[in-house]
Amino acid sequence: MNRLDWNGLNETARRQALARPAQSRAGELRRGVEQIVAAVREGGDTALLELSAKYDRCSLAAIEVGEAEFVAAEAALDPALKAAIREAAGRIETFHRAAAPQPVGIDTAPGVRVERMLRPISRVGLYVPAGTAPLPSTALMLGIPAHLAGCPQVVLCSPARADGCCDEAVLYVARLTGVHRVFKLGGAQAIAAMAYGTASVPKCDKLFGPGNSWVTEAKLQVSGDPEGAAIDMPAGPSEVLVIADAAANPVFVAADLLSQAEHGADSQVILLSPSPQLLDTVAAEVARQCAALPRRAIAERALAQSRLILVDSLAQAVEVSNRYAPEHLILQVAAPRALLDGVASAGSVFLGAWTPESVGDYCSGSNHVLPTYGHARSYSGVSVASFQKQISVQEVSAEGLRAIGPCTATLAAAEQLEAHRRAVTLRLAALEAGT
Repeated sequence: MNRLDWNGLNETARRQALARPAQSRAGELRRGVEQIVAAVREGGDTALLELSAKYDRCSLAAIEVGEAEFVAAEAALDPALKAAIREAAGRIETFHRAAAPQPVGIDTAPGVRVERMLRPISRVGLYVPAGTAPLPSTALMLGIPAHLAGCPQVVLCSPARADGCCDEAVLYVARLTGVHRVFKLGGAQAIAAMAYGTASVPKCDKLFGPGNSWVTEAKLQVSGDPEGAAIDMPAGPSEVLVIADAAANPVFVAADLLSQAEHGADSQVILLSPSPQLLDTVAAEVARQCAALPRRAIAERALAQSRLILVDSLAQAVEVSNRYAPEHLILQVAAPRALLDGVASAGSVFLGAWTPESVGDYCSGSNHVLPTYGHARSYSGVSVASFQKQISVQEVSAEGLRAIGPCTATLAAAEQLEAHRRAVTLRLAALEAGT
């Protein structure tokens, strides 16, 4: 990991220090995704089978997961794993149910009723990665809020292994959370299939879930096409930023950094601290722990593009963090809540020494599908609201129109929209005439 002194850097160097790894919108990648999307739109299921053979190295007898595969998957899972999944699902449901938006109705003036009603998105597509490792936790994070929102049709795509089967835990979670249909598809081709539909895969209104740069690029492309599908957010390679004070446990800090570094070679981790001694100790501890990781090679590649940054104070660390807008922000400081009010941009925040980011990934109850690559400045993580539409309703009585009609007419006249003005004044005149 590169060691830097924030206050010794000029503005250009600061931008470089917080730059993410070169990501998805490179010309070659963009063109490659365009070709895959076009192939799926033109060739449908045939193209999906060919692309699965090419990229996932599997020959599929059927694209959709059948009932026998769900039964076999549940039977194959360790009972302890199934129990952990159910335990995590319970906490995720508890939090998401409590945080779900509620209908609203209020009189904004006598005789003027304004309401907000909630409607689920009709058909949603969930993407669960399984590139370097299957992620049944992502199926939990997507399937539970989709179920709570009441989406009538929930479709899930996840890559098949070389044996042509999906990960058993992913299938178990899909059945547990009420997913209606599961397809053995991965990568940009899965996104294209859900966005445009094929003979087998239904066209979805909105797509959810993280993925590699190909998946992220495909989501961006289909969301920019009126015939495609909306997306939850640009959710790409994982990242974490840790703010630690001199008293932080370097073993914990190093473990948190490595927990993200092992996600993928394009992940990024950053440590900010006003203590040079802590930075040195963490650097040594990262090297020690990394050497024992099964995914050491992946973590080392991520660490090569990560940073240890010395700052003047914890307040300055928060300023730098807001500039970076991390997916995950860990505050390993003595009084983490004292910093919380200053946090303006982060996907999810973890407070104190006993709150590793891993609990949020799996079972604290929050959602781990979060904005990355600086998009936390304007996007939020997935929630029940992500799967719903909020529709406003208004009803005005004659008394109400008398009260607010003149305001409406004045504003319409100011905008030189005469038909807007008359739509009100004609009614007011009719009320005055008693008709």
